[in-house]
Amino acid sequence: MSKIALITGATSGIGYAIAEELVSRGQQVVITGRDQERVDAATAKLGPRASGVRADVASAADMDALYSHVAEHHGHLDAVFANAASGHHSVLGAITDEEFERTFSVNVRGVLYTVQKALPLMRSGSSITIIGSTASIHPPYGMGLYGGAKAAIRNFLRSWIQDTKGSGIRMNVLSPGAVDTESLREALAKAFGADGVAAQLEAMGAGSPIGRISAPREIATVAAFLASDDAGFVHGVELFVDGGMAQV
Repeated sequence: MSKIALITGATSGIGYAIAEELVSRGQQVVITGRDQERVDAATAKLGPRASGVRADVASAADMDALYSHVAEHHGHLDAVFANAASGHHSVLGAITDEEFERTFSVNVRGVLYTVQKALPLMRSGSSITIIGSTASIHPPYGMGLYGGAKAAIRNFLRSWIQDTKGSGIRMNVLSPGAVDTESLREALAKAFGADGVAAQLEAMGAGSPIGRISAPREIATVAAFLASDDAGFVHGVELFVDGGMAQV
């Protein structure tokens, strides 16, 4: 029987890459996103092993409906990937209430809802992977809100592995550095113009010990490992997948 995985925020970027990787390994996936059209498009592209549910992770009602769908159609979950995220560039002195609320509602409350509401559907041997960020320890200029939110989920993990002791459910945080996603390219194009994207990507990679930024699949394969039986004794770690940036 194929495993059942849920990936939040999976209509593009890292979340979609994780879904694609799991499907390629014969697993069934349920993906979420806040835009129904994008959910439908991503689900169709992933193929018959995928289903999609429109859900905002910061909404308790949406997440209850999501897990009701999973219970009805699958009965259980073998893996959960709390990937949905939101970030704002805003320096101290200019941070707005709206930016604070959106950043922490998605990145912190959304992770809480994703994990806590999944537990009744999970059994011994299943896993939860929370997608963090190197911003939890090295927040870039203007990313204090995002870095603070990602640091919060690292500390969630340290407590939650104690709260769930004896359940057989493993939990880990996977923290990427810069990843060459559509959203990153769009942000760079907005800031530097379309002609400046390639140069900015190269500059970002130049600061890494490995000399480049990662591709989405390089994050996805590590996520798939953390959810696999091969990682059966990996529990409570924050694994930086960033080409060494967190170490320098």
